[in-house]
Amino acid sequence: MTTHPTRLAAPAPGWSTYADVIVVGSGVAGLTAALRAAEVVDSVIVVTKAVLDEGSTRWAQGGIAAALGEGDTPAQHMHDTLVAGAGLCDEEAVRVLVTEGPGAVRRLMSVGAEFDRDAEGNVLLTREGGHLRNRIAHAGGDATGAEISRALVHAVHDAGIEVIEHALVLDLLRDAEGRACGVTLHVMGEGARDGVGAVHGRAVVLAAGGMGQVFSSTTNPHVSTGDGVALALRAGAEATDLEFVQFHPTVLWLGPGAEGQQPLVSEAVRGEGAHLVDADGIRFMTGRHPLGELAPRDIVAKGIMQRMAETGGEHMYLDARHFGAAMWAARFPTILATCRAHGIDPVHDLIPVAPAAHFASGGVRTDLDGRTSVPGLYACGEIACTGVHGANRLASNSLLEGLVFAERIAADLARELPPRREPVAPTGEAGLLDPGVRLPLQRAMTAGAGVLRGRDSLQATTRVLADLGLRTGTEPCTEAWEATNLHLVASALAAAAYDREETRGCHWRADFPDADDKDWRGHVVTTMAAGRLDRAYEPYEPKLHETTPPIPTQPEEQP
Repeated sequence: MTTHPTRLAAPAPGWSTYADVIVVGSGVAGLTAALRAAEVVDSVIVVTKAVLDEGSTRWAQGGIAAALGEGDTPAQHMHDTLVAGAGLCDEEAVRVLVTEGPGAVRRLMSVGAEFDRDAEGNVLLTREGGHLRNRIAHAGGDATGAEISRALVHAVHDAGIEVIEHALVLDLLRDAEGRACGVTLHVMGEGARDGVGAVHGRAVVLAAGGMGQVFSSTTNPHVSTGDGVALALRAGAEATDLEFVQFHPTVLWLGPGAEGQQPLVSEAVRGEGAHLVDADGIRFMTGRHPLGELAPRDIVAKGIMQRMAETGGEHMYLDARHFGAAMWAARFPTILATCRAHGIDPVHDLIPVAPAAHFASGGVRTDLDGRTSVPGLYACGEIACTGVHGANRLASNSLLEGLVFAERIAADLARELPPRREPVAPTGEAGLLDPGVRLPLQRAMTAGAGVLRGRDSLQATTRVLADLGLRTGTEPCTEAWEATNLHLVASALAAAAYDREETRGCHWRADFPDADDKDWRGHVVTTMAAGRLDRAYEPYEPKLHETTPPIPTQPEEQP
């Protein structure tokens, strides 16, 4: 059994600073948490791996889902979310999402986010896979994430919130009682805060984004190396549902050898009427699901993979030629430019697409207020598993989840912020892996733990990971820290995928092709102790607290 470092090998901190609340990450979840926390505590610091506006949020194309349209209700949004989640959503978490979501979107607008509107000033809403109504608000046509990021970054600057950029967070600091009281980090740059340092605080909020870089083909940026999930596991936090990685069905196919971050072709393209076809022009999703091309993402990704196997093709196609040049330029300018940069003109050409790793439905386990199993440590956004997504995320619920649960964290901090405590010296074995393990790890994960998995492929991947885990002894550097984080997260993901002997949501087992509600309608909970990963199975328990307000069934007014 592989033993993982319980902390990253690094020089002792050469500098330190303090804030009441430390937020790690600068996407919609992190920046919202920082803004709301700054209203209730004296000081907040945002730590981000790149620059403030380079979080994963800026890559979001489609939009943000909320029951804002005429005739739509939170109850209908909840129904669609539960269906997409394939029986594993936490119903209470979903209720919180859909009831608090419309207000959270309005507050985002009040911060300055400008969504596309019609001539009468109403927010334009589109439809994406799994939604039975048009409820996706978008900005700049297909640049929703960029607009949300712009507005939040501007608000953070206006609020005077301190930001530490180019900073890779290493490990959690804890006090004598085991409560989170800061982080260690490495700042890549020059100045007073160069190299390894420490930020002390009274609470830590992890909003560090996803872990898509565990795969060789992903829509995630290069910095999405699972640093937050790895930090949480080393700190003793529970992670759950790690096996449920959503593979976006329509990622621009760049050739058989393409690796790294791949361009996304938003689900909204299908929502506006594009068709999935094979090389012969056949709409192969027709008859596979009542919603056809607008089925939940796991269904569409499986349909594409099955049609590729049936035809021997390396990809399928999106046909949106009927949109015309004007609609492409107005509604999807970013996708149009990306396609043309790769020699494809969607006004006249079919768009080659194939699934690629996109979103982690699981992550660091939290309650409804974003609290993890480690006192003082919170998580929100893609890094967290709130229970909202279940076995498969409904399209455009991710930005909404980041907003809603970031606000709930701030509310919890307002109710109870612990006194300042000093960290104790870290214990456990420190270590690092050779940076060279990154590419073989990614290839092994794509080959054996990708869209389609099985016992043999997962065993092969686990053997590769075990061998890579022996490549230790390197000097501390960013590449080694990232590689070590990737290895821990990949090992946890592959083990959970091996355990779950069924097909459910975005977890697809070739050797167990059906869902098994009797034995596997539940959660795989991963923890780490003394460097060894452990997993426990918890049966699913529907839970709606009596104190939870009823779901509104009447439409709300347009913002």
